[in-house]
Amino acid sequence: MNKISIIGAGMTGSTAAHWLAEKEIADIVLVDVVEGMPQGKALDLQEALPIIGKDVELTGSNDYAATKNSDVVIITAGIARKPGMSRDDLLKTNAGIVGTAALETLKHSPDAIFIVLTNPLDTMAYLALKKTGLPRERVLGQAGILDSARMRAFVAMETGVSVENIQCYVLGGHGDEMVPLTKHSNVAGIPLRDYLPADRLAAIVERTRKGGAEVINLLKTGSAYYAPGLACAQMADAILRDKHLIVPCAAMMQGEYGLDDMYFGVPVQIGRAGMERIVEYKLDEEERAMFDKSAAAVKETHEAMKSLVQI
Repeated sequence: MNKISIIGAGMTGSTAAHWLAEKEIADIVLVDVVEGMPQGKALDLQEALPIIGKDVELTGSNDYAATKNSDVVIITAGIARKPGMSRDDLLKTNAGIVGTAALETLKHSPDAIFIVLTNPLDTMAYLALKKTGLPRERVLGQAGILDSARMRAFVAMETGVSVENIQCYVLGGHGDEMVPLTKHSNVAGIPLRDYLPADRLAAIVERTRKGGAEVINLLKTGSAYYAPGLACAQMADAILRDKHLIVPCAAMMQGEYGLDDMYFGVPVQIGRAGMERIVEYKLDEEERAMFDKSAAAVKETHEAMKSLVQI
């Protein structure tokens, strides 16, 4: 049986475990610093599985040794964003948490593929890569699947069309400057630009960019976890099943789209080896301007981290 370790057993980590257990593709380990919490959540999930007839072993631990021989490591640990807090405010605290999680799990699972979810997402993925010294194929950031799913949901609400007919692609940094591609996104093959009035499409683009903040402001305590958890599960599933699935996620750029030495949200084909290739879209002038603006914002956060953290 494959093995997935999830570092951080809060709402996002435990929800990712829930979605993954349903897929029955791997045994799952939940690790957290809070004593009893990962053990309790793992046991609760284990006791749920007979109801749906799934045979998966779930383990909770406060010790990284439990992650030994993991095929995939998902890092969700970190402090959550609070109302009014920008993702960049999280930088220094979460850098320490993610750096430790990446190094400790790598000791026990030298062949694992890493999926980073902790915010600021792009920069934390970059940190994990630099700390571990792994090839870029084995460290990915989960963002674009979540942002694209939110956009698909909003388009479905607006049009009354099934989400199965709606494909949306959101690139760029996981933040307020993300890049929803309205030319490439479509309803049953019809580009959104042609399907929706310009004002309604602009509203959907803006809501997509603020999707995380909208949930945070409604919850008042905590942030989104159902959709981020499932997005991580989809990536892990594509890796373990070697699906060669193309999804938007954060990858280390080495010249693609004119970017270098930074993590950024782009279409990535993923399979058993992790990242197989980056797909390059032809961007029009409007898309390129948004893309460049987002890249500048992400680069700025990367540089801010480098001034705070030794990598």
